[in-house]
Amino acid sequence: MQQPIESDPGSPRRGAAERTIQDIVYVGFNSRIAALDRYTGELVWEWKSPQGSGFVSLLLDGDRLIASVNGYTYCLDPLYGQQVWANELKGFGVGTPCLVSFHGSSGASAAAAAIAQQQAASAASSAAVPVG
Repeated sequence: MQQPIESDPGSPRRGAAERTIQDIVYVGFNSRIAALDRYTGELVWEWKSPQGSGFVSLLLDGDRLIASVNGYTYCLDPLYGQQVWANELKGFGVGTPCLVSFHGSSGASAAAAAIAQQQAASAASSAAVPVG
């Protein structure tokens, strides 16, 4: 068994066979998800959305990781990264989703605001005409 990390004495690091959801941090971007060991930063697993691209909204919903990518929604096993189900939500459109369940929410409103700000800045810079 691996040694505990001194900076987090209340939560000893676990080997891969003993790893729990509490030992993993999930990062989503560019239609990908990376699961990282929260004590070492080691990549535990990675997943790429088979459809959709761009911003990934994540929700750890108990024993399921829900991911939404530009109109496509997926359910993954949070320990191993295997896809459990997919739903293209046909007819709902695309955009930055907000995921909510009994267990929490995705916090997508902050992401949506950041994306809108980036788009506005991009539009403003492309609309600017040099003065000569």
